[in-house]
Amino acid sequence: MFVLGLTGSIGMGKSTTAQLFAECGVPVYDADATVHRLYASEAVEAIEQAFPGSTGEQGVDRTKLSAQVVGNKDAMRQLESIVHPMLRAHETEFLNAAEKSGAPVAVLDIPLLFETGADSRVDAVVVVSAPHSVQRERILARPGMTADKLAAIIARQMPDADKRARADFVVDTSAGLDSAREQIRHVLVKVATMPRRRS
Repeated sequence: MFVLGLTGSIGMGKSTTAQLFAECGVPVYDADATVHRLYASEAVEAIEQAFPGSTGEQGVDRTKLSAQVVGNKDAMRQLESIVHPMLRAHETEFLNAAEKSGAPVAVLDIPLLFETGADSRVDAVVVVSAPHSVQRERILARPGMTADKLAAIIARQMPDADKRARADFVVDTSAGLDSAREQIRHVLVKVATMPRRRS
């Protein structure tokens, strides 16, 4: 099975691109959705111990947790040391199930793919991109988003140009869904003949 890593900075259209892969029958692992599930289940106790007052009846309270970790590198590293091993276990489970089902291609949708070194676990990388003006417009239209929050999020992410430089494929989402669909079909045709390179 060929494993594609899917990544892209905030507001580039990565979630939509992941849905388009799923439309083509490709199993997609969503790291963000898995974090949400962990924050409501198995990660709650460890996070509360590390960051007292960051959880409630519904599990991890993301606002309270953010207040304790955003902008604090040590706290962020501590949080990652709790969550990343759990994420890896779920990712492995997903890949095993996809392989067992006979899927020729699977997608790992991981926002911080390069930043966390997860690109070493995939055979090729798809970076979702769009011009900066489109990105900014999309993000600032989100509820509760401010220019300051946007700057903080972008500061944590590798610059889009660097991601594109390291990509095997770039999907530009600025020209609409049909264009993105066509680009994804092209990716799936190409990977059918590409060698696997996972380490």
